Amino acid sequence: MTHDGDRSIPSSDIFGQAAVIFGGTGCIGTHTAQHFLARGLFERIYLADLHPPRPHRWAQSLHESLQSGRLVYVQLDVRQPIRSSQLPSRCGAIFNFAAIHREPGHAGQEYFSTNLPGAEHVCAYATASSARQLLFTSSISPYGSSSAPKDEDTPPAPDTAYGESKLAAEKIHTAWQQADPSRRLVILRPGVVFGPGEKANMTRLVRSLAKGYFVYTGNQSTRKAGIYVKELCCVMQYALESQLKNASPRLLWNVSYDPPPTIEDYVAAICAVLGRTHKPLSIPRGLLMSIAHAVGAISDVLRIQQPMHPVRMRKLFRPTHIESRRLREAGYHYQYTLQQAFADWRAYAPEDFQK
Repeated sequence: MTHDGDRSIPSSDIFGQAAVIFGGTGCIGTHTAQHFLARGLFERIYLADLHPPRPHRWAQSLHESLQSGRLVYVQLDVRQPIRSSQLPSRCGAIFNFAAIHREPGHAGQEYFSTNLPGAEHVCAYATASSARQLLFTSSISPYGSSSAPKDEDTPPAPDTAYGESKLAAEKIHTAWQQADPSRRLVILRPGVVFGPGEKANMTRLVRSLAKGYFVYTGNQSTRKAGIYVKELCCVMQYALESQLKNASPRLLWNVSYDPPPTIEDYVAAICAVLGRTHKPLSIPRGLLMSIAHAVGAISDVLRIQQPMHPVRMRKLFRPTHIESRRLREAGYHYQYTLQQAFADWRAYAPEDFQK
């Protein structure tokens, strides 16, 4: 594993100033703050979110920075207009991670009522604070469902409310950049982002393997675009530096391991970290879906959250073969292999790998 923290940073109007991270106390926001604080690239970072930072063990440096004043938490809701008094009147860079994204978990309209006003209000603050750099994490969901490989030149065809809302939010950010040629915009479309604090499908996969109840459903070769959260932070820094170096007003990059790993690749990497040598069993897909529908119906009535929801099960079979072509062409070198990513995750959050 190599590290890029010592690379020289181009002089600019963003580094060395204040930065604001909207959605700053979520998984991606927390890791992003720790990444840039560790490298001293911003004078101060503001975490703007509905919820205060959680006292996670893996986020210890975050809380140390809060106490020292290098990091500031500001409670706000991006669905409401952002008051200029809540955040610095001028800032160098803005990161927008604020969104709702769980599927299942929200009604279709909720994605639009949060993700679109959030984009508009963040862009309005960017204008008011004279920010010249905005980085927005979108999603691969605007590509829609298909087994065919896709890259950044593939026309979007979202088939979920979440995907439609993220594509619309991309257009709002793009309009902000186009309104002033001195502004710069990075849009990243990551696959599934995993690591400490994720608490979603990849965490469920890790725990099911650790506890020994994971089974294949004939989906071993299904490709699932994904990226380790710390790798995503490295990509963010690389994108900002590349944009400064090449004077590019807009970048749109997919972000995944290259090529996108298969389910079997993920399982093999996790098992290697766990020290497991036996291969999981495989059961028919129809049987799994029948169980998921029965369990899901009961849990919906009882309002119980559990991992065997039909929507989640269908995601296991749905390929997301999203190529990170532009990231590859930009010369990016990955900092973590897939196995190294899970090993690093286990080192910072061993409770997720407990048997």
